[in-house]
Amino acid sequence: MTSLAPESATPEPVPSQPSPLDEGDLTSVRAALRSPRRLRTEVLAGLVVGLALIPEAISFSIIAGVDPRVGLFASFTMAVSIAFLGGRPAMISAATGAVALVIAPVMRDHGFEYLVATVILAGILQVILGVLGVARLMRFIPRSVMVGFVNALAILIFLAQLPHLTHVPWLVYPLVAGGIVVMVFLPKLTKAVPAPLVAILAVTVFVALTAVTVPTVGDEGKLPDSLPSLFFPDVPLNLDTLRIIAPYAVGMALVGLLESLMTAKLVDDITDTHSAKTREAWGQGASNIITGFFGGMGGCAMIGQTMINVKASGARTRISTFLAGVFLLILVVGLGDLVGDIPMAALVAVMIMVSVGTLDWHSIHPKTLRRMPRSETTVMVSTVVVVVITHNLAIGVVVGVIVAMVLFARRVAHFTTVTATTHPDEEDTKIYAVTGELFFASSNDLVYQFDYRGDPATVVIDLSDSHIWDASTVATLDAITTKYQRYGKTVRIVGLNPSSAERHERLAGQLSAGH
Repeated sequence: MTSLAPESATPEPVPSQPSPLDEGDLTSVRAALRSPRRLRTEVLAGLVVGLALIPEAISFSIIAGVDPRVGLFASFTMAVSIAFLGGRPAMISAATGAVALVIAPVMRDHGFEYLVATVILAGILQVILGVLGVARLMRFIPRSVMVGFVNALAILIFLAQLPHLTHVPWLVYPLVAGGIVVMVFLPKLTKAVPAPLVAILAVTVFVALTAVTVPTVGDEGKLPDSLPSLFFPDVPLNLDTLRIIAPYAVGMALVGLLESLMTAKLVDDITDTHSAKTREAWGQGASNIITGFFGGMGGCAMIGQTMINVKASGARTRISTFLAGVFLLILVVGLGDLVGDIPMAALVAVMIMVSVGTLDWHSIHPKTLRRMPRSETTVMVSTVVVVVITHNLAIGVVVGVIVAMVLFARRVAHFTTVTATTHPDEEDTKIYAVTGELFFASSNDLVYQFDYRGDPATVVIDLSDSHIWDASTVATLDAITTKYQRYGKTVRIVGLNPSSAERHERLAGQLSAGH
């Protein structure tokens, strides 16, 4: 079991942040193995997650159009392999809905062999992107997008439970309510056992003793009765195959990485620990490659199950991730009949509580919304709306980042000012002092800030309190100079800092000055 501890591999260098081993051993497997209390927490958390993975994996298999065994085996291989390879301890990776949506057309149009080939190629692309440092792009995701991501996640988790609460026997509702009551009040009495596990057992025992008829896990799909085995897709190794699977593999790789890295950042914040994002990126790819060669549908980080593991159950190490996969396999293969009898109401109650616990309630409080700048709220709301409409967290995050960039550029553009003064010693000279950051959004209006016809023979543009960021600004300065030259006037540009001067000298006169 101690071989599960890859914490010895140093996280990507971040001088201001400690490595996982330095953070009070919170994520250390060895420390958890030496503590019976912590080990019990990790084991029970893994069991809860293993139970919660079953209906999710089955439903995602249906979305992808494959046999339930494909999703269940994918969840097993992803969870077990990422426990060794991943960079974020306690995060759960398995078959997910986002990945299922991306690869479903491959299964529908080309069959299972091509789907598996797509998963393997996506894994290879993720390894390449991880090695190239794609995880560093996470720094460009604003906090408002992250808040929108979390809130959208909470909404999606709740919406995913609605099919299990509609057109069902009325007894389902008190069972769900009972499970929620257990999870709300049990932690006030004791935290020795995860409340979600107690809720699942309590509801299951009640249904068994009363012999009431309610939907169960077994109703979601047939559980496998054998272990997964190696599988090699029988597809032609040629350009035609690559043309078929490459677009879907790229989509799966990007969606999987984005969701996994966002989830890793969320877990970092919840646990106050640091994770190796680069390692997590290539680890996801390696796990998908392994999953593909076992005939799985691939996957990425599972946000809902990760919240069960980290927030509801208190797990912090790779032990819980590893055991989630192991328990999943044991439950569906060895104890399939018993697991099939678990009421869906119990798992729905768990997921509703996960949804409530995931939502950032502070971010939607009226006081917070009144205090927050409108641009920040707009970014958060746009992220949530797009995710809820598309049911794709990756698309919502991309849209949120784009909205944030546009609003930021618009806001910064308004900070640029032009102040005109006359030269104290030269009557035929006028000075324009430009203050602010000059880039495409701010410099495009700069050309209209000068009196080309009425100014004296010499014009000085003082850029001491500004900075040239792009070619658009140089082109604008060229246009200003050209307009003055049409009236026989001379323009001097002064006050450039070294970086701005270098950019201006290199590009001035080389760009189109037409406006």
